[in-house]
Amino acid sequence: MERKLEIRTSSSRIGEGDEEMEPCTPTGQYYSSSSLSVCILAVLEWEVPVDDDSQIKSLLQDVFLPINPRFSSILVTGKSGEKNWKKAAVKLEDHIKVPVFEQGLSVECHDEYFQEYLSEIAMERLNKSRPLWEIHIFKYPTSNGAATTVFKLHHALGDGYSLMGALFSCLQKADNPSLSLFFPSIRSDNHMNKKKSVLELLSVFKNTVTDFTWSLFKSNVLEDHVSPIRSGKEGVEFRPVSISTITFSLNQVKEIKAKLGGVIFLQSC
Repeated sequence: MERKLEIRTSSSRIGEGDEEMEPCTPTGQYYSSSSLSVCILAVLEWEVPVDDDSQIKSLLQDVFLPINPRFSSILVTGKSGEKNWKKAAVKLEDHIKVPVFEQGLSVECHDEYFQEYLSEIAMERLNKSRPLWEIHIFKYPTSNGAATTVFKLHHALGDGYSLMGALFSCLQKADNPSLSLFFPSIRSDNHMNKKKSVLELLSVFKNTVTDFTWSLFKSNVLEDHVSPIRSGKEGVEFRPVSISTITFSLNQVKEIKAKLGGVIFLQSC
């Protein structure tokens, strides 16, 4: 079956650029170097079809962009080589991508096309002349949802925790759309909270020192052993990437943990 693909964009424009500058963090500069470009892909699956792009544009304009000024900024390089964030005009048509495939295909074909499309956009570099994010709207039903939205966010914008928090803040509760999405917290008395906070702070400090020392030691002396998740082959970072989706049960996660000798971290929000 011949595959046909075209990209349709949506039109809108927000704001005007100015000369406000904000220094880029060392981590952001590292992730946006000429030899490295790291992005985060966040996949949101819909229970209902997404036929109207205006809802997405309204979400981006009124909720997503105001969350963080970096979402409407570009990276510029100074005379000394330092990088800064500079406010810029945002053209939504440059950031909203809608892939178009043949009509009348099966859900299984849509699953295959979506995985291929996800792998393709994962390999593409973001255009640094505009804010470093994109949203891809896959309007075809898959086995996981009636439609799928993919946020592609450059890692220079922030770490995974802060970026996922920003995306979750855009969502609303299904039973009460006037409320933002939140996760229940574990309640305890004030004394226990203070004791837990001190212990967590000490644990974070200990883990930071341990991880930093161990990273230096491994990067200069040791090398990771070959495992099912590390081939050890030279130049593996330059090979094509293929993204697949799989769901594990808790028992399977425990089995993987035992075989790899890893540790499972569970965190309550």
